[in-house]
Amino acid sequence: METKSSTLEITILSAEDLRIDKKPVKKNAFVVVSIGAFNDKATKMDREGGSYPSWNDKLVMDMPMQTRFITLQVKYCKSSSGGERTVGVARIPVTDFVGGYSPETCLQYLSYRLRDPKGLKNGIINVCLRLKEPIHNCSSRAAAAAAGGGVGMGIPIDGRRDFGVVTGIPIWSGYPSNSLFR
Repeated sequence: METKSSTLEITILSAEDLRIDKKPVKKNAFVVVSIGAFNDKATKMDREGGSYPSWNDKLVMDMPMQTRFITLQVKYCKSSSGGERTVGVARIPVTDFVGGYSPETCLQYLSYRLRDPKGLKNGIINVCLRLKEPIHNCSSRAAAAAAGGGVGMGIPIDGRRDFGVVTGIPIWSGYPSNSLFR
């Protein structure tokens, strides 16, 4: 099986209501986008936006076919000498922009809730993303699934035959269970 990647174009637009220890972030916010363990890029630093920073920074990254999540970490520098601190994290499921009703190469605007290191709500991040080429060109298995085959369609893959539709409910294992409903 081939293990190619697709090119993801992600524009980090802005964030809203960023706080550290319940106080508004004053300046020097930036975002680190991670796809996998060794593939990350950062936006420029917004030195004036405070708790409502705006970057409008386009990042082009390789996204391996097996990628399930893209992680966005909003950080800020305490001072000019460094000292980064995480404001909040959002994990974007690839299924939010691949395999839906719109074409994979279509530009999509999405907003996600940020969670601080304790798992509490801490602002919102706004992004725009699209794949430069469809992910179903990555391998024969992905192409079969994207063409209507695969799991849930009655076409065997790896000797299995599945019928019907399954609805899943996301479970956020990275956050304390009591923090999801505050």
